[in-house]
Amino acid sequence: MSLALRNLQRAVPLRRALLRQRLQAVRGALGVRAFDVGVVCVDNRKIQQMNRIYREQDTPTDVLSFPFHEVTATHGLCHLLGFTHSTEAEWQKMYQKEKQVLQELNKHMGTRLQPLSRGLF
Repeated sequence: MSLALRNLQRAVPLRRALLRQRLQAVRGALGVRAFDVGVVCVDNRKIQQMNRIYREQDTPTDVLSFPFHEVTATHGLCHLLGFTHSTEAEWQKMYQKEKQVLQELNKHMGTRLQPLSRGLF
């Protein structure tokens, strides 16, 4: 399956090919090649912001992980249904719909999923 890498920071030099190779080896060692993985490298300021939004911890952390399928599927389906987040008003409608769907999922699955667009505006 796929492995997506994105480097949004400049603090630490990153060799993407080497990181990709090592991540593939780790996936193989863990026996988890059968699903997609996305890795986004960010700086301390951005990860602190994300940590504050998603975990209510106002401090940088080394790793944040998200269940890719439920959160992205909900976001993508909202787009397919015509929701967008180009303006604050559009975002508010989409955010509320995502939140409603994810609250239902959370209730049934015992998770704490949050909309991907949380904190966008």
